[in-house]
Amino acid sequence: MLPKSFPDRNVCVLGLGYVGLTLAVAMADAGFQVHGVEVRGEVLDKLARGIPHFHEPGLTEKLRHVMARGRFTFGRTPDECARCSVFIITVGTPLGRDGGVRTDMIEAATRQVAERIHDGDLVILRSTVKLGTTRNVVAPILRATGKRFDIAFCPERTLEGQALIELNQLPQIIGAESMEVAARAAQIFGFLTPTTVKVSTLETAELIKLVDNTYRDVTFAFANEIARLCDAMEVSALEVVRAGKLGYPRTNLPLPGPVGGPCLEKDPHILIEGAREAGIDMAITAAGRRINETQPIEVAGFLETLTQSMQGFPKAPTISLMGLAFKGRPATDDLRGTMAKPVFEELRNRFPHARWRGFDAVVAPDDIRSFGLEPAGSMTEAVQGANLAVILNNHPVFTSMPLPDLADRMDRPGVIYDFWNNFNSREVDLPEGTAYVALGSHGAARFDHVA
Repeated sequence: MLPKSFPDRNVCVLGLGYVGLTLAVAMADAGFQVHGVEVRGEVLDKLARGIPHFHEPGLTEKLRHVMARGRFTFGRTPDECARCSVFIITVGTPLGRDGGVRTDMIEAATRQVAERIHDGDLVILRSTVKLGTTRNVVAPILRATGKRFDIAFCPERTLEGQALIELNQLPQIIGAESMEVAARAAQIFGFLTPTTVKVSTLETAELIKLVDNTYRDVTFAFANEIARLCDAMEVSALEVVRAGKLGYPRTNLPLPGPVGGPCLEKDPHILIEGAREAGIDMAITAAGRRINETQPIEVAGFLETLTQSMQGFPKAPTISLMGLAFKGRPATDDLRGTMAKPVFEELRNRFPHARWRGFDAVVAPDDIRSFGLEPAGSMTEAVQGANLAVILNNHPVFTSMPLPDLADRMDRPGVIYDFWNNFNSREVDLPEGTAYVALGSHGAARFDHVA
């Protein structure tokens, strides 16, 4: 627990989204006195009732714990941060309509800090940003106050569904211009995690964050490119991936699948933009992102061609989309950047008269309805009488789903399309008039018993 004599025990966290709220609660749980700033009224209303506005295991209990002990408060402004010596900016950095990263929310939060900063305070930027943002956007706003301040970039790298665990386990990157500032920031995060990694510049820390997510995006893109080849060659991507790395440590190709979410759909673009300003063309990064972004178009086109070839497939089919959150492992209800959205849009263009249902193991029915789908309370309800069911994320419920029973409940002809290869297309034995097709195994699927 934090010593009472620790000088940086009062902390202001600006932005109580996924990154900010989990950090604020974790710091309060470690003994810091934390005040959170959030402009969204619906978020503050839920917090006042001890309810987080997103699903994260263990967060509700810890939130209520630190609120009951008076270590976590929140409001619309930093007015209650007069005693704070540390300001942590965690606001969002979405892409604008032009594809460039927006910094307006970071600038607004920094101006709020500038109005309340005292000589000697520490400002930590934690949002994912374009290279040079800490130095060229945040620091000048603070410098205009005439106050002396320390500044660091300390990126968030937690996995949704494991955030509270990882905040206490993952090494924390500390980017600062001097060892004194780095040591100060490292001491703060040292009360959360046993390992801090100090790097020599702000830009180094900014780049590490972007590299972490872009590496994953490019790796998944290669898997998706191999899936395209497997479809064309009528072999199974599932078999290629699993057999190829069995007992062979130098290949660890992931299974193909949709790649999205609040980080992977955005961070490669941020890296590309910053690199371009430095005169570097990130060709591999751009190609990987392009592969992942065109996947919904290609799959929707395949499903249109497939269903048109099936005798009796209706012009007004019932289509069920299952697994709407951007990922299923670890489970989340986060719809930001979900690939279910572009898949839905592409399918809707190709099946304009379809009736639409939606199922997710975590996402609330109201959120499914706002997505444009009629909520189904279970997988069984989702596929009952449906002509096409599309599995979009990798939640464990799909790994264990009773595939023959679900297929039997579908209308004929019926197709279950699985982006995540939960089953081997060559081995499934489904009722007459139904078929199971997986990404990367289009040519390996069995259609001999489908009308």
